[in-house]
Amino acid sequence: MVFEYILKKHGIDPKTDLSIDQSISFGLTAAAFTSNDADYTVEFEPFATGLEQEGNGYVVASLGKDSGYVPYTAYSARKSYIEKNPEIIQKFTNAIQKGMDYVNTHTAEEIAEVIKPQFKETDTETIATIIERYKEQDTWKADTIFEAESFDLLQNILEEAGELPKRVPYEDLVTTEFSKKAAGK
Repeated sequence: MVFEYILKKHGIDPKTDLSIDQSISFGLTAAAFTSNDADYTVEFEPFATGLEQEGNGYVVASLGKDSGYVPYTAYSARKSYIEKNPEIIQKFTNAIQKGMDYVNTHTAEEIAEVIKPQFKETDTETIATIIERYKEQDTWKADTIFEAESFDLLQNILEEAGELPKRVPYEDLVTTEFSKKAAGK
C-alpha cells in the first residue's frame, strides 16, 4: 500500500502504468527477483542488503524515506487496560523510548553488536550496514510520540488502497501522554 501511495504521489498509476505481482509470498520476493521475472522489487531488510551483497541488485530508493513517517509500529491496548494499568503502560513506553534513545546516540556497529543475538542468521557487518542505511534515511524518530500528521498519512494510505471505509478522529484512537512523559516533553 505504501509503495502504491508513493507511485501515485509521483503521478504513476499502479493499475495502468506498471504491473505489480502481489502473488509472491513475503519471504520469497528477493528470490523471485533474482529469477529475472521483474525489473524491480520491494524488499525489507535483510533481503535488500542481501541482494546488493550478492551482486543481484541495488537499493535505489527507500519507501520509508519517500513516504514520510508512516507508523509501521504502533502499540495498542484497550482503553480500560490503560486506565487500570497506567504504570505498566508508562514503563513499557519508557523502555521503548530508551531503545529509541540508544539507536539515536550509538554507532551502527555498536547497535549491531547489541542486537546480533536477535538476528543469528545475519552477520554483524551486514546488520551494521542495514543500521547505517536506516540512520542515513532517518528511519528512527527521536521519540515514540504518534503525531497526528503520521496518523493522517496512515489513513491516507489505507484510504487510497481501499482498505479504510471511514476515517477515525486522531483523538479517538491515539494517546500520547505516556510517550510525551517518556520523552521528557
